[in-house]
Amino acid sequence: MLSPDKRILVTGGGGFLGSFVVDSLKTHGYGNLIVPRSADCDLRDRDALVRLFETAKPDIVFHLAAVVGGIGANRANPGSFFYDNAIMGIQLMEYARRYQIEKFVVVGTVCAYPKFAPIPFKEDSLWDGYPEETNAPYGLAKKMLLAQAQAYRAQYNFNAIYLLPVNLYGPRDNFDLESSHVIPALIRKCVEAKDHHQPEIVLWGDGSPTREFLYVADAAEALVLAAERYDGNEPVNLGTGEEISIRALALRIAEQVGFGGSIRWDTTKPNGQPRRCLDVSRAKQLFGFEASYSLKEGLERTVDWYLKHGRDGTK
Repeated sequence: MLSPDKRILVTGGGGFLGSFVVDSLKTHGYGNLIVPRSADCDLRDRDALVRLFETAKPDIVFHLAAVVGGIGANRANPGSFFYDNAIMGIQLMEYARRYQIEKFVVVGTVCAYPKFAPIPFKEDSLWDGYPEETNAPYGLAKKMLLAQAQAYRAQYNFNAIYLLPVNLYGPRDNFDLESSHVIPALIRKCVEAKDHHQPEIVLWGDGSPTREFLYVADAAEALVLAAERYDGNEPVNLGTGEEISIRALALRIAEQVGFGGSIRWDTTKPNGQPRRCLDVSRAKQLFGFEASYSLKEGLERTVDWYLKHGRDGTK
């Protein structure tokens, strides 16, 4: 367990996952939180990092800040997705080491797995092939932080843990169609089609790929539990262990929001990784994490939030 008086720095704490991690930390009794904003502290800037560590003097760091997006955003910005995510994480961990941070919690990505990793994805398969091409630069940038964490543990006895959440979703997500992930994009498309009495929506690919989804509040709880209970060298998957096809997911969301039109699949667009489903046994074994929210309940909560709060914040 962490001492409740520890000073905890959460990068990306104002973002989607980060805001839930901050909530979860408070629920667990941690009130001494530092949440830098990107406008005030550019994690790509070495001098900004030095000022951050000098002024905040954290004991624990959760590194959640990232440049993320769906297939379209990854295809349009592979260079910046690689550079920004790599340099933020690498520099932050290096300065955390220099300032003798007690524990460094790294959030990786399911995109780091090889394109054709056996189902369910086991952590030992991470290095058995190249990631799916459309998001490989992002996935590789985040996977380098695993190599760094393990190297720093070996050389400096630096306590960095690396966690691999599957696709996240929930309230406060990004619903911008240019950069959002699949669930918020589907919700927005179905709601707008219903509102404007459109006869159909168009989705990328053929609907056959499968994905696994973790409700964001569950992911936040998992990160806090890992910070409290896990000090190991090995990466740990975070998910539900259940997969659903994009086609079935689209039909479920359309039904939930009351869109009765048709779905047309644009097969000129990429599918992305064929299947994603995690082996989540290590998280349960090492720090007792099991997801609490079913996909049904999580989608209900996400749709409800979007209908009440999300429309005004979308483009």
